[in-house]
Amino acid sequence: MNNFFNFPPALRDLEAQAMADITPAFAEIDQLAEHNQHKVLAAFMRHRVSESHFAETTGYGYGDRGRDVLDEVFADVLGCEAALVRHSFASGTHTLAVALFGLLRPGDCMLSVTGTPYDTIRPVIGLSGSGMGSLADFGVRYEEVALTAHGKPDLAAITQAIATHQPKMVYIQRSRGYTLRPSLLVDEINEIAQRTRQHSDAIVFVDNCYGEFVQRTEPNVDIIAGSLIKNPGGGLAKSGGYIAGRADLVELCAYRATTPGLGSEVGASLGQNRNLFMGLFHAPHVVGESLKTAVFAAALFARMGYAVTPAWHEPRADIIQSVTLGEPAKLIALCQGLQTGAPVDAHVQPQPWDMPGYDSQVIMAAGAFTMGSSIELSADAPLREPYAAWLQGGLNFHSAKVGVLKGAQALL
Repeated sequence: MNNFFNFPPALRDLEAQAMADITPAFAEIDQLAEHNQHKVLAAFMRHRVSESHFAETTGYGYGDRGRDVLDEVFADVLGCEAALVRHSFASGTHTLAVALFGLLRPGDCMLSVTGTPYDTIRPVIGLSGSGMGSLADFGVRYEEVALTAHGKPDLAAITQAIATHQPKMVYIQRSRGYTLRPSLLVDEINEIAQRTRQHSDAIVFVDNCYGEFVQRTEPNVDIIAGSLIKNPGGGLAKSGGYIAGRADLVELCAYRATTPGLGSEVGASLGQNRNLFMGLFHAPHVVGESLKTAVFAAALFARMGYAVTPAWHEPRADIIQSVTLGEPAKLIALCQGLQTGAPVDAHVQPQPWDMPGYDSQVIMAAGAFTMGSSIELSADAPLREPYAAWLQGGLNFHSAKVGVLKGAQALL
């Protein structure tokens, strides 16, 4: 075996042991990626994607055929009636905010049934900050249902909360965020949706970030949203996000994204359609590579004595792998080591900093071709208990494995 990176023999032994552990998991990931790749290919064929759909439009973007077909392909792949896919969404949080403001009105209640949401969405809701134009500033009430002691949705408590609060929206965060609770499998999300529909006509909304193409289907809910510089952008989208679901709800979100009355009919693609089409086409394979990277990291760091979740052999609902280090120095070392294995900015040493939207300093290793891309190998964490790192991404396993090994070497 080559040793371009001069890894010590002890680490090479750990690598070999981890690789032997995970061989069965890799075979399952390959089957998953093939299924999802065929699903995407079939959708491209059904909607007759052609080179003319990659043409640039400017100005208002009226009649942008590529933009409209891209929406149709995304909706088809995600199992939804309609989709709004735009490079102009600045981030996943921005995409979620557009959807929330598009669907909620003063006096409505938003009920989060997966505990307190991820850090950057809290100011949008009004859980932190004030006077910035949050949902709370506009009179939208917020309630939440805590997860069980095992980090799972509490269906009985959810049913009771729906009866008590009569929410306009039931909000579900699929990914674990900066917590060690398990991410939600599609079946678990669908069970929440089914329970909601039995007792309410509330909109069931899923923050789908990090979860696309990790299973064979996507959640069967009213509306889902996510980021294009995560899974569905395939590493080629330079920015953007998507909102998909019921056609009437998607159009309400489009009115917030542009303006009432125009909605999805405007918004020039500015030459970005090719990257978004091609990114979606590559996404199932790239997500498979990210899953292989996460499984390898889980096996390797477990053999080094660190607590990992999920374990390498457990079912996965997203591409995120957490590693609990227990102390800030080790957390920083892992992130700095992983950075040295990146294709971009390997010479840069990340440091904890006051990142906008977070209440703790955050360290982020991300030597990516697209700044902030979470489908490229990255590791980030707030410097707070339990001092865990959250790893995600990997455009291809063979290079991402080097980054993981570099992180492990820094710990050794």
